Amino acid sequence: MTDENQDLEEQDLYEHLRIVVDKGQSLLRLDKFLIIRTENTSRNRIQNAIDAGNVLVNERVVKASYKVKPLDVISMVLPHPPRDTEVYPEDIPIDIIYEDDDVIMVNKAAGMVVHPGFNNYTGTLVNALVFHSQQLPQMPGNDGRPGLVHRIDKDTSGLLLVSKNEWAITFLAKQFFDHSIARKYIALVWGDLTEDGTVTGYIGRSVKDRKVMAVYDDESKGKWSVTHYKVLERFNYVTLIECQLETGRTHQIRAHMKHIGHPLFNDSTYGGDKILKGTVFNKYRQFVENCFEILPRQALHAKSLGFIHPSTRKFIHFETELPADISAVIEKWRNYIKE
Repeated sequence: MTDENQDLEEQDLYEHLRIVVDKGQSLLRLDKFLIIRTENTSRNRIQNAIDAGNVLVNERVVKASYKVKPLDVISMVLPHPPRDTEVYPEDIPIDIIYEDDDVIMVNKAAGMVVHPGFNNYTGTLVNALVFHSQQLPQMPGNDGRPGLVHRIDKDTSGLLLVSKNEWAITFLAKQFFDHSIARKYIALVWGDLTEDGTVTGYIGRSVKDRKVMAVYDDESKGKWSVTHYKVLERFNYVTLIECQLETGRTHQIRAHMKHIGHPLFNDSTYGGDKILKGTVFNKYRQFVENCFEILPRQALHAKSLGFIHPSTRKFIHFETELPADISAVIEKWRNYIKE
């Protein structure tokens, strides 16, 4: 299974409903009104959405007892309804760094596919999670991906947040939909970046290659995306950066850095698996090839993630250390530049 198929848009995990109340509508409780007006939506699902602050009336959070009036504008964010797709539990070791009754925080290893799909029906993170916790909720349009509120690419390592019940998935859905989740990634990119910056644009499928995402100026060709990056360390030919996501598009960091001429180190999909900067000497070529062998994937790690907890309503934040392959390559570059 390829990254681009398994890493669907985070926005596609939720349905965003907007209702303008009819002029002749009599006064009616909000929860009862929504049950009548929405198809295939349970009372419990609507109540969870209201309690989570996912339902706004005239852009304000209201209670279930609010009386709906003519011409009120109601907006609601819901996780997609459960689907009849079976995921088989598998006893696969995973690195769980935090767990409570509502959420699981996983430090995903590079090379592990997040959820089952074409050519990858077993051996995924979701198979392991279903074995670990039997009752994981599913999301809209998200067949066979129980508990997932976001995703990271197969060959990207780092933090992934999983919800354990319908309340948690509903509450977290709003934060991902609103881009209020705090996420930072560490990346090694080709080229000498001298200052911090921001990359923006509309991300959509490349017309030349459907496996690759491209950045466009035209909003009709993609979805708006924003990545802020900060320079951490420079090695003349490559630069270590920290990326903060404002949006969560497919391959966002990888496509953005390629767009500004600084592809991720050893990112084969975006052209980073060739020597793009440096000298023509054989010693340098051998050095880079050795780095590629140590790090046989794109140099990208989801280092930190913060969110408002569904039950405590407090902000909690998690960080991970860089994995051994990225750390080893960074150290090699440090030593190479010194020499």
